[in-house]
Amino acid sequence: MKVVNLKQAILQAWKERWSDYQWAINMKKFFPKGATWDILNLAEALLEQAMIGPSPNPLILSYLKYAISSQMVSCSSVLTAISKFDDFSRDLCVQALLDIMDMFCDRLSCHGKAEECLGLCRALLSALQWLLRCTIASAELLREGLEAGSPAACEKQLTMCLQRLEKTLSSTKNRALLHIAKLEEASSWTAIEHSLLKLGEILANLSSPQLRSQAEQCGTLIRSIPTMLSVHSERLHKTGFPTVHAVVLLEGTMNLTGETQPLVEQLMMVKRMQHIPTPLFVLEIWKACFVGLIESPEGTEELKWTAFTFLKIPQVLVKLKKYSHGDKDFTEDVSCAFEFLLKLTPLLDKADQRCNCDCTRFLLQECSKQGLLSEACETSLVAKRTADREHAPQLKSAENANIQPNPGLILRAEPTVTNILKTMDADHSKSPEGLLGVLGHMLSGKSLDLLLAAAAATGKLKSFARKFINLNEFTTHGSEESTKAASVRALLFDISFLMLCHVAQTYGSEVILSESSARAEVPFFETWMQACMPEEGKVLNPDHPCFRPDSTKVESLVALLNNSSEMKLVQMKWHEACLSISAAILEILNAWENGVLAFESIQKITDNIKGKVCSLAVCAVAWLVAHVRMLGLDEREKSLQMIRQLAGPLYSENTLQFYNERVVIMSSILEHMCADVLQQTATQIKFPSTGVDTMPYWNLLPPKRPIKEVLTDVFAKVLEKGWVDSRSIHIFDTLLHMGGVYWFCNNLVKELLRETRKEHTLQAVELLYSIFCLDMQQVTLVLLGHILPGLLTDSSKWHSLRDPPGTALAKLAVWCALSSYSSHKGQASSRQKKRHREDIEDYISLFPLDDMQPSKLMRLLSSSEDDANILSSPTDRSMSSSFSASQLHTVNMRGPLNRVLANLFLLISSILGSRTAGPHTQFVQWFMEECVDCLEQGSRGSILQFMPFTTVSELVKVSAMCSPKVVLAITDLSLPLGRQVAAKAIAAL
Repeated sequence: MKVVNLKQAILQAWKERWSDYQWAINMKKFFPKGATWDILNLAEALLEQAMIGPSPNPLILSYLKYAISSQMVSCSSVLTAISKFDDFSRDLCVQALLDIMDMFCDRLSCHGKAEECLGLCRALLSALQWLLRCTIASAELLREGLEAGSPAACEKQLTMCLQRLEKTLSSTKNRALLHIAKLEEASSWTAIEHSLLKLGEILANLSSPQLRSQAEQCGTLIRSIPTMLSVHSERLHKTGFPTVHAVVLLEGTMNLTGETQPLVEQLMMVKRMQHIPTPLFVLEIWKACFVGLIESPEGTEELKWTAFTFLKIPQVLVKLKKYSHGDKDFTEDVSCAFEFLLKLTPLLDKADQRCNCDCTRFLLQECSKQGLLSEACETSLVAKRTADREHAPQLKSAENANIQPNPGLILRAEPTVTNILKTMDADHSKSPEGLLGVLGHMLSGKSLDLLLAAAAATGKLKSFARKFINLNEFTTHGSEESTKAASVRALLFDISFLMLCHVAQTYGSEVILSESSARAEVPFFETWMQACMPEEGKVLNPDHPCFRPDSTKVESLVALLNNSSEMKLVQMKWHEACLSISAAILEILNAWENGVLAFESIQKITDNIKGKVCSLAVCAVAWLVAHVRMLGLDEREKSLQMIRQLAGPLYSENTLQFYNERVVIMSSILEHMCADVLQQTATQIKFPSTGVDTMPYWNLLPPKRPIKEVLTDVFAKVLEKGWVDSRSIHIFDTLLHMGGVYWFCNNLVKELLRETRKEHTLQAVELLYSIFCLDMQQVTLVLLGHILPGLLTDSSKWHSLRDPPGTALAKLAVWCALSSYSSHKGQASSRQKKRHREDIEDYISLFPLDDMQPSKLMRLLSSSEDDANILSSPTDRSMSSSFSASQLHTVNMRGPLNRVLANLFLLISSILGSRTAGPHTQFVQWFMEECVDCLEQGSRGSILQFMPFTTVSELVKVSAMCSPKVVLAITDLSLPLGRQVAAKAIAAL
């Protein structure tokens, strides 16, 4: 008989009662070449013939089972064929189909092309939908059977359905394939969710708890499919988190003026990367705040820490609350954190002793005010702490009784800042005396520092500075004015000038500078500060045009200083005097050095300079500092003597209002200005003392010691302690500034690679990450662009990448990469802008991404040309080995970080595909594992988008990485090509 088609062949086999293997042999004779059995729809044809009657045809079913066992037909074609059967009333046919599914539903695989693997995903989704429909139909039949009194057969069918569902869904591989299918066919997934709801309603009315429990379990597994990447276990085996501690300390010590959002994002990044439970995370933030309060040097730093703790951190927590899943949950976590905090009695007692108050009470009040705690919680926690304080007698000492606690002062200063800003908005010309009264109060005691700290912590400092720049600008010109009005104007100019200098030195000059705009005139103070004010890392030229104004103005100023008994005030243009004073001082110095002026005349001149307005003395010293740097050792004496004369206060009754208060600020400004030059010239100048160290973190490096020794010593001490303190942060910052980013990062990585104990390496990573936060962007470029490639491409260094230091370095690299990538679109923080950058290298020429021009990294690889072919599987040879998701997302590759990441992943891909295995291969595995561990659901713009698609097939060959979840995590499933790559890799597992 000549066979015309598939249906005829199957009917002939049935008529002649062929055995299954006979059928297979004859089928291959009938259809010798050409199309595959799937294209001929063999599975569908067999099922169609087998399911014609009320019960299935056993012989034709045996042919189908043989075809499945011998892989004549693919799993996807069988699943698709089954899902087309919809007559659920034929229970014997349904049970036969369920038995067929049982043959392979927990071991699906496909080794074909990517499109075939995606077909398997879709077929599995259809089969899941069919199983749910079948379960619903069986449950409805059971309900009807119970009413009719014959439930046994229906219950058997429902049990079979639930068993197949459970068997299919309990496989992680199947759930991963369904995850891909859900993204491919969103409408089908919606139908599945509806079916689940319907099934739940029907089963709720059934009496069998076993069936209900089984169905609930299946429902849970189905609902877990969309979120199967976001499940991370939180780490409860430790209670200290040095990274959080150090990030908070770093921010409180060096970046009080920074916006809260970048800090919130950085803290959330650390929380995610280290899987820290929220209560312990909040507790660590409070611990860091209290440690910062206790160890902060007396004076401005102490006030800054107080403002940071009591004003800024509650605002940070308010923003962190938005990241949590529910308001109620977060308030419970904050309450829980405080419960833990109250157990740290020695820490709280020490903080209370330092601040001379109940710090916890103030903190609880602020958190309650911000809606972070309920009133009941606050009352209960305050009561607990009050009871604890009864057992701390040292807190009640008599000498502390009259000292006003800083937390209370800071909290009262915050509304005062708002009031002052409103006052400063008024028209200055209407009541300058009233404004002077307000400024006079600000200068008394530590009021100014309190107000500035409160403004900095609440993000109002820039606005504060802007108001004072406007006031300073207003006072530069005086028209027709009386003597009294002139003295008020002089005072307003002087106080605003001194305040702005103080702000620039305490919080950084970025706070003062206005946003760059097209407006023509830059205010006088900004001009002077940028060109003439000495700052750390800024070299001034004493011959700069800003120091050389109009000669006629200079001559009249010299004459005024030399001939008058005191400075005139009426119609004085103070900004011109400040710009002319440098040239005037040069004239006076030349006259003194040439014997034209005697020392008595110099004293009279310096008294005139500082007698009325202190800002003239500040401008004079600013130029003298630049001038002294240019002089030889034997030429400096008179210049330094003049600085000494200008630094001391004038003891005279004929001074303007608030003279003593202004001198205190002037002395602090001059001390900051002169610090570097006095150290370089080994000169001492006694500035009027306020009893407080105005520069607590200056000159921390020990003399005559190589900086590498200092770096290793400080890091060893930090590692021994287990946390970074403020002093160490400043030493690290100085060393980073002196040695440069490459030197700093390279030496600290060497220290990490020397560690041999696992617990030490993990702690070192947490501490190093927080130290690298000093300049995370630049450190990451060096670490990923220079240090790691150097270790991975040099076989003589591979031994240093063994476990545990290799694992730790992989963790550190991923943490740095993720942090830098998540924040590189934002602005660099002020502390990072301030540091002078050395150009590491031109990243565009170092890391070209054009396939025609191989990068330096790829040339370094010791692999032969043949190895390039290993990178791609035979079916994907046409795809460039460097083709990645970032190119499909059209990520801008001109940015150095993107280039470095792309090249690092090319290097990783090459290592995985090369014939040589070793510690460097193991390192790549640890790196990828850490990427997966730190990944969060939905983070599609992550660093893994730079990984070439071809790397996935290489990675699954590594035993530790061959899991479906890993494949889902490392592939960009938002792209069709990403889903194909993932489906192919998972289906082959």
